[in-house]
Amino acid sequence: MGTTGSRRETLIVGFLCAAWYMLSSASNVVGKLALTELPFPLTMTAVQLCAVASLSVPALALCGVRSTRWPTNYWTRVLVPLAIAKLLTTLCSQVSIWKVPVSYAHTVKATTPLWTAGLARVLFGERVSRGVAGALLVIAGGVALASLTELQFDALGLGAALTSAALLALQHLYSKRALQDSGVHHLRLLATLSGLALVPMAPLWLVRDAGAVLRAQVAWNRAGPLLLADGVLAWLQAVAAFSVLSRVSPLTYSVASAAKRAVVVGASLVVLRNPAPPLNVVGMSVAVLGVLAYDRARAAARRAPRPALPV
Repeated sequence: MGTTGSRRETLIVGFLCAAWYMLSSASNVVGKLALTELPFPLTMTAVQLCAVASLSVPALALCGVRSTRWPTNYWTRVLVPLAIAKLLTTLCSQVSIWKVPVSYAHTVKATTPLWTAGLARVLFGERVSRGVAGALLVIAGGVALASLTELQFDALGLGAALTSAALLALQHLYSKRALQDSGVHHLRLLATLSGLALVPMAPLWLVRDAGAVLRAQVAWNRAGPLLLADGVLAWLQAVAAFSVLSRVSPLTYSVASAAKRAVVVGASLVVLRNPAPPLNVVGMSVAVLGVLAYDRARAAARRAPRPALPV
């Protein structure tokens, strides 16, 4: 029974990972096409947040996930900062794939472990082992090589991708603590943060994008369906990602995320056919391999025996 249950769980995780990879690849490709038709990343961000917040409500009710009562100080101390970080992460991600190819944007986002290690050192005083430090250098080298050889390089796109990676690392650090401290269902936290992020998003969109979108000469017969598909795909891939996270350890999730990034890069190169010189592909590959080496080095550091206390 135990072996059968373990095999069944492995199959479920494998299916969820495959769904996550496909949905994330489709979301990025559709997002790039939508931004080509409607070059307003703020509007794309609003559509994605609206989709995640609204579609999560019937899904949570259907799954029987109970509502959560958060303490008052938890809203201001944890949820609001996390919601702002989610808003900025989504916006920077949209700006990056608007300005640069999806493959390059995701290569730059492979620097998330660099930001995670740096933030953990600054915020919690955590140090990394030599193996982890070496893997981080490999990631930095791969991203640098990809940047030097990127044919469609754009400084704003690079900055947005780096900011998105840094904010994503910050979200991971504090979201995990929020889940552990509150015991809330992970999809409930996702829906709450998306809804909160819409509060500052709405007036910002009205001031910045509403008039421009209405005045834009856009083929809505193409842009409309792309916007709708992008919102639904953003919600589905977020649900798949959180479902994987709920079933595996953080380390396994990190390895799965690195593999997902490689799939997204490959899918975007094949579907969107943006030109990539051989050295550019080498840089992308080195960055992704560096992320996998980082995960293995972290696992080895955790298994290493601690020195005994002196007698």
